[in-house]
Amino acid sequence: MGLFDIFKKKKEEQAPEAAVSSQQEVNEGFRKTKEGFFGKLARVVAGKSQVDAEMLDDLEEMLITSDVGVETTVKIINNIEARVARDKYMNAGELQSILREEVSALLQESEGKQDNFGLDVKDATPYVVMVVGVNGVGKTTTIGKLAAQLVRAGKKVYIGAADTFRAAAIDQLQVWADRSGATMIKQEMGADPASVAFDTLKSAVANDADVVLIDTAGRLHNKVGLMNELTKIRNVMAKVIPDAPHEVMLVLDGSTGQNAFEQARQFTEATKVTSLAVTKLDGTAKGGVIIGISDRFRIPVRYIGIGEGIDQLKIFDRKEYVNALFGE
Repeated sequence: MGLFDIFKKKKEEQAPEAAVSSQQEVNEGFRKTKEGFFGKLARVVAGKSQVDAEMLDDLEEMLITSDVGVETTVKIINNIEARVARDKYMNAGELQSILREEVSALLQESEGKQDNFGLDVKDATPYVVMVVGVNGVGKTTTIGKLAAQLVRAGKKVYIGAADTFRAAAIDQLQVWADRSGATMIKQEMGADPASVAFDTLKSAVANDADVVLIDTAGRLHNKVGLMNELTKIRNVMAKVIPDAPHEVMLVLDGSTGQNAFEQARQFTEATKVTSLAVTKLDGTAKGGVIIGISDRFRIPVRYIGIGEGIDQLKIFDRKEYVNALFGE
């Protein structure tokens, strides 16, 4: 029995009363992050009656060590300092609600529609998503889960195996395509990735597909090489569908913390990234990285991975995330 079958069996075995809300799932997915975040925040405010310079220094250290990132942390601290100066007095008990407001304001959220499982599908048929990211971040699994959920929603999905540098990548993607009911277009290992993308779009158009997901190589080679490769794939796809790809999704491993910042920097310099998927958040206390990456790169988070189950690739909801960190 494969992973997909196990997930399906577990889902079927759940009694109706065992069903949990989306907020509850997100709460559990970010449990480790919340415990670390609030453990540090509790120490910052312990024994303090008002927000002063010492507390702000401690808060700054807490945010940085929570993987929020230096630039975003400085922005948050400056905003809180401005509020303290304006209001003249702020007690420690108010700090949590103010911090909650600041975090919420910094998050970029996609506007994808639920009926298209988060994709901002307009008049594009098919809607083309080019998926980028380094090896090991969960890129192939994210594509597979997304394809499965789209197919279950009644969409006709094509997957292009344009990561032709690793036979394992093609094989793994084929397994997900078979289990999800998506159609996969592939060539031999070592084939031109742009050629695979071209063939995928031609076939998708000819067969009235709704969504096309194009996998790409996960190598972090030099920026020029990466840029040239992704640009070539984009240009070739545009020959079939003039405005393709409609979306470039960068997949990041949330458990890597500050390394995710560096990956985001390199890929945003190499190509125009329009959305993010952050994976592996359930097993880490580094979920604060979403705040910093969203703020620094001004790119909306479209999906979060909060577990191994096929339904645990969730559409990112800013309110749910903030609730998970700070409580209802």
